[in-house]
Amino acid sequence: MSSPASPPTHPASLFAIYRLCFVVGLFSFGGGLSAWFHREVVQVRGWMTDDEFFSGYSLAQILPGVNSTNMSVYIGQHLRGALGATAALLGLLTGPFAIVIAVASVYHQLVGLPGFTAIMGGVAAAAVGMVFRMGMNSARSSLHHIPSLAVLIATFFAIGIMQWPLLPVLAVLVPLSIALAWPRGASPQESRPEKPGDA
Repeated sequence: MSSPASPPTHPASLFAIYRLCFVVGLFSFGGGLSAWFHREVVQVRGWMTDDEFFSGYSLAQILPGVNSTNMSVYIGQHLRGALGATAALLGLLTGPFAIVIAVASVYHQLVGLPGFTAIMGGVAAAAVGMVFRMGMNSARSSLHHIPSLAVLIATFFAIGIMQWPLLPVLAVLVPLSIALAWPRGASPQESRPEKPGDA
């Protein structure tokens, strides 16, 4: 009789998850939170693999709500379950909540400062660069798989160039992508159970 599986070990404490999401939420001006999450969670800390991260990133994109909050909940849940998801979401929202309340009261004064618009444009450009780098990382595995590459190109063409509505495009391409990526079953000869009399 096999022994029960040992409980999974978690590489991150609840406080570490909260602290990471707090820092990302506090300093991610201009967007790019998912790209920063990828760098910190996958490349720096090694809490998740690329496949695990981008599976959650795809899910965060298609679910209702803000992508960054969806992503933080996914990361926290993947690492520590429901408590991890709660810690990640609280960490992500605590800093920006306080800052937005403070900045809202002095926004009109900030807009009037010389160079404020240029500063915000520069921050946004840096965020776009981070997102572009993460996109290149996620597309790298597709370059060796022709069906995935075809779906990637079709999505870029339909949404990025043709500006077709997002939901109809996803309704067509998501099932197609799943069907193309679905693992093929073993051949009938391989899946046939061995009989006691077989040599």
